[in-house]
Amino acid sequence: MKSLSEIETTSKRASRAVGFSWGIAEEIAKGVRLLELFGFPGIKILNQYYKLINKKNFENLSVIKKNNKLNKQSICPINLGVRILDQVTTIEKLKKITFYKIAFPILLLPFLSRSSDIIGKKILLKFEKNTFLLNFNVNISTNLSVKKFPVLAKKVEITFLENKDNFTEKEWKALYKLSENTFVEETESLKQGAAGAGLTDND
Repeated sequence: MKSLSEIETTSKRASRAVGFSWGIAEEIAKGVRLLELFGFPGIKILNQYYKLINKKNFENLSVIKKNNKLNKQSICPINLGVRILDQVTTIEKLKKITFYKIAFPILLLPFLSRSSDIIGKKILLKFEKNTFLLNFNVNISTNLSVKKFPVLAKKVEITFLENKDNFTEKEWKALYKLSENTFVEETESLKQGAAGAGLTDND
């Protein structure tokens, strides 16, 4: 079994070999490592993408807007991922962003995962009937089978979710009331033994 270090190093070199700068290649390698760590076929999908990268003219985005539709060609997931990382603190204010025709959308996942950690919010990715929830770069949950990763997403929605509790105020109060049973009642002896108690100023 290949180590995560081997996966990252080889992905970085391969990415440089197909024409990406060393800086972008490093970002790609971190992403592939993350995909493999979370159980997604990063190496397999990257190989598929690199077999086509010089045969098709994938589109690059420079500025991300609320709605992003380019020409007939598909959007490069790596270029888009880097742009999202660079602009995430700005574009999160848009709440929801739509893209059309993203090639190999799975390669976008690690960039969104890291973006989720940067802004401290969960990110929801949807295309067709597939959903991915990115949780602060800790895990990625999905309803998509690992055997059915598409090579093209026709319409992609990225939503920045507001942080909120997964429980009601009533549930919280019930648990907090139970926790109060561990509180120690303050006595006179505890007060005297508390930090700083009984000290005198000799100055």
